Amino acid sequence: MNTVVRFAPSPTGNLHIGNARPALFNWLFALKTGGHFILRFDDTDRARSTEEYAANIVADLSWLGIKPHASFRQSDRLDRYAAAKAHLVAKGLLYPCYETAEELEYARKRRLARHLPPVYDRAALKLTEADRARLEAEGREPHWRFLLPNFDKDPLSPSRHLVHWNDLCRGEETVDLASLSDPVLIRADGTCLYTLTSVVDDIDTSITHIIRGGDHITNTGVQIALFQALDGAVPIFAHHNLLTDASGEGFSKRTGSLSLRSFQAEGYEPEAVAALAVNVGTSHAVEKVGSLAELAADFDLAAVSRSAARFDPAELKTLNARIVHGLDYASVQKRLTDLGIPAHPAFWQAVKGNCTRLADAADWWKLITGPVTPLVDAADRDFLAAALAVLPPEPWTADSFREWTSALKARTGRKGRDLFLPLRKALTGLDHGPELAPLLPLIGAAAVRERLSAATGG
Repeated sequence: MNTVVRFAPSPTGNLHIGNARPALFNWLFALKTGGHFILRFDDTDRARSTEEYAANIVADLSWLGIKPHASFRQSDRLDRYAAAKAHLVAKGLLYPCYETAEELEYARKRRLARHLPPVYDRAALKLTEADRARLEAEGREPHWRFLLPNFDKDPLSPSRHLVHWNDLCRGEETVDLASLSDPVLIRADGTCLYTLTSVVDDIDTSITHIIRGGDHITNTGVQIALFQALDGAVPIFAHHNLLTDASGEGFSKRTGSLSLRSFQAEGYEPEAVAALAVNVGTSHAVEKVGSLAELAADFDLAAVSRSAARFDPAELKTLNARIVHGLDYASVQKRLTDLGIPAHPAFWQAVKGNCTRLADAADWWKLITGPVTPLVDAADRDFLAAALAVLPPEPWTADSFREWTSALKARTGRKGRDLFLPLRKALTGLDHGPELAPLLPLIGAAAVRERLSAATGG
């Protein structure tokens, strides 16, 4: 079987990390199985869907490393949904209903008061043709419900009907269709709901695996019945746990919380975002990776926990730093050049261990090029004057710092922190940072003399 998966965002906002997780799961599954990944825009909500959001979704997926093999929009397939409606009506599996929202809510409360499950009672099936004509003459437009196969002979007497599937994340799952209302597939204004459009699209694109969040588990029982009603092959399902933020709250397109755009703007590596989003809440350790292909090698849907997983930006920051520390110069040269840093492999080697994000290199480059305001303790002025006096001859090499500090130690008797910290503060204006040995040749003799002279009041 050729694997075909899909990711189906609505272009009504930018992707947040919660959206990215199913996108990554589907992409990694396709990579691991040699399969096909389809991007489907669920854009039938024309009032809220925009071209800008659709373009942003494509760009955000590309930033993560996801390159769809094909894409399409539901708004281009309205004729297919109309045909599916006609097919279901002809089979007696889609029926018109005329209740208002207020009437449905009243009926729901009455059932609860009688200690009955608050499911739709299929009252519309009792309407005669004359009843429907009268209601439509009053101005009521019908919405259309799918008749669930949860009865033996009489749809007004539903009984226990179980739908089973082997979930690749959760194992054996079961939904009792008798516990559910017949789902509305078409609104009174004629627009189709997700349940219908999604199943029609999955059939037409030969989707083999549906990988999505655990909030869709109940929907799966309904959708399996609908696949069968539309004479389509039922895909294999996998329902992964959901992501929350560090406080346990969910994510929202509306608030823009932890959006992929914000991660990119803040300089995070896409591999760090992907590795944390995929492996948090699984039995796998969250470790640095160099590519999505590397992440796919160990990807396993069965490793996903049933409990919600927390995406902590603090953990992302730590993971990002580990990835940055492992980047070689060739892989970052253009990005450093874009930051205004001339080609200089020795500089990157010297500072990368002190970069949480690659963009931090720009701050360290300013330390090299100056200006720098030395930090000087009064008790260190004579020591720094001695340091100026014993500077090694040019040209400076990787050994120059060792030669300089050895001479300074012999002259002043200082060692350890008392020897190195005053030099760091005078030359960089900081009490922390990269090792001084590789920085010294980069700063250069003229700048070192200038900074030491400023530090000693010379």
